[in-house]
Amino acid sequence: MQVTKHISSTQNPLIKKVLLLKEKSRERKKTGLFVLEGLRELQIAFNSLYEIETVFYCDDIIENSESNTILKSYNIDKLISVSLDVYKKIAYRDTTEGVIAIVKGKDHQLASLSFDTKNPLILIAEAPEKPGNIGALLRTADAANLDAVFIANPKADLYNPNIIRSSVGCIFSRTIKMGSTTEIISYLKKERFNIFCAALSASKDYTTVDFKEPTAIVVGTEHSGLSDEWLQNATQNIIIPMEGEIDSMNVSVSAAILIFEAKRQRKLNN
Repeated sequence: MQVTKHISSTQNPLIKKVLLLKEKSRERKKTGLFVLEGLRELQIAFNSLYEIETVFYCDDIIENSESNTILKSYNIDKLISVSLDVYKKIAYRDTTEGVIAIVKGKDHQLASLSFDTKNPLILIAEAPEKPGNIGALLRTADAANLDAVFIANPKADLYNPNIIRSSVGCIFSRTIKMGSTTEIISYLKKERFNIFCAALSASKDYTTVDFKEPTAIVVGTEHSGLSDEWLQNATQNIIIPMEGEIDSMNVSVSAAILIFEAKRQRKLNN
């Protein structure tokens, strides 16, 4: 792999392209491209077979470091060095490794989904908005090695830089699908999933239900919970008993508790 050019001007068209992709969801959706920052994130995306279009790196940051050696091992067509001033212009994070890439997004439609197991365990989040929560959910999904994450009625752009950053690259390591609540419920019923919805009403203690069959664990937002459509189509609504004054936890914490209970049951069943 060879460096194709060096950019020292912040007015360069490629640098303007990076800024546009970083700042505008409309541009990301139109082009199918997004901006990734950081060596760890780049490595996870590369290992997860994302198509890396262009990599920008700053020698002032990564020279003589391990990351420079790793960077050169990637099979990337365009490797462009940039000055420190240019890098500071396009960098999103205060602490970074001197590497930024333009990457092609993947297909997140339900129709393209297939599982390698006959007994999948998946997480579904309905209408999550906060990038931090979405990133935390994806980190939990990665930690549990879930078979997929579905986002129902998505309100946030999946490749928003804040989501990529908060997921610490787990956005690339997990199978993620998006669709309307109606579409996803239809898919789950066709594939004979048990649907367990985290809810306050008509619920059973989460430790008393059986997660060992094909299972979808569904969580809503902390503010409004799940829509009636989910609650009416659930195999069973489930609840995490609360012993304090509040009646809910952060959605990523709740999801983690439910997911690892499912993992515990499945391990006992092996």
